[in-house]
Amino acid sequence: MPPQPKYCPICSAELGEREEGGRIRPACDNCGYVHYINPVPGVGLVIEKDGGVVLIQRGQPPHQGEWTLPSGFVEADESAEEAAIREAEEETGLKTEIIEMVGVNSFPEGPPVSGIMIFYRLRPIGGTLQAGDDAADVRVFQPDEIPLLPFRTHREMIAEWLEKYAEGSYNSQRQKIPKSPFRIRRAQPADWEQITGLLSLIPANRHLLQADWKACEQRFFESDTVEVFVAETTGQNPLIIGCVALSIVRSLTENRGFINDMAVLPTWQRHGVGAELLEAVLRRAHERNLRILMVNAERGNEQARAFYAALGFTEVSIMYLKIR
Repeated sequence: MPPQPKYCPICSAELGEREEGGRIRPACDNCGYVHYINPVPGVGLVIEKDGGVVLIQRGQPPHQGEWTLPSGFVEADESAEEAAIREAEEETGLKTEIIEMVGVNSFPEGPPVSGIMIFYRLRPIGGTLQAGDDAADVRVFQPDEIPLLPFRTHREMIAEWLEKYAEGSYNSQRQKIPKSPFRIRRAQPADWEQITGLLSLIPANRHLLQADWKACEQRFFESDTVEVFVAETTGQNPLIIGCVALSIVRSLTENRGFINDMAVLPTWQRHGVGAELLEAVLRRAHERNLRILMVNAERGNEQARAFYAALGFTEVSIMYLKIR
């Protein structure tokens, strides 16, 4: 979350707070100004060259040294298309032209701030492939060479590109191609980075502080009462597309399971991923002799609550005390 302003940009009076549009926002009692924190627009570039795609190696944090799609924020005085062409040349040395816009995604989790990413397919029309701007290196990766990208939106875009990639060329007809098959398995330590990207999609998790994420990471690696399951594609570049956590709650007289933190990538929702994840949890609950399964309905939207209700979950009155 970016720092909030202290003074009104209109009249310079000190800002207070008031509810606007269902949220508490910085507001000026003197002139009525309300400050809205909006996502920033960015562009992501799928530059196709020599049968592969151009990736850059990041020269600056976050994820310094890792390979990503070229990307950047849109300047105030340019269009998204102009930003795509500019960023392509600044980061790769290539002069490009846009083939088409291939996707729009959002990253409310950052980094560094909430944003909207517009992805374009481009082809080189000149220039020389060389690292520029804040890139440490640049090269063309063939489809079977593409590494795991650190940014969630980039991973989703590459997965979609690979899915539509056929016989050396992108499917320009944009015909419907079935989703790749996926499998459900227990999470492994190497999955943590992708799991955090999924957990960040859950609205209730977007305000977690660094200390909260550190505690979450420690529970993932060390707790024997929290089991995490992931859904992973089975293609040549496996991608974790969903996750769910099962916490074991044991009392003197009964064993219960608590389902929490279920998330599925937006591009994979309504493809049965959530149902398969929950089926894996139900099987595991039976193996662990859990008599009752609970789910935190407060953390889900209406669609999520309807999903659980359709699977047989019923809402009951439970008293709880929020300690902090």
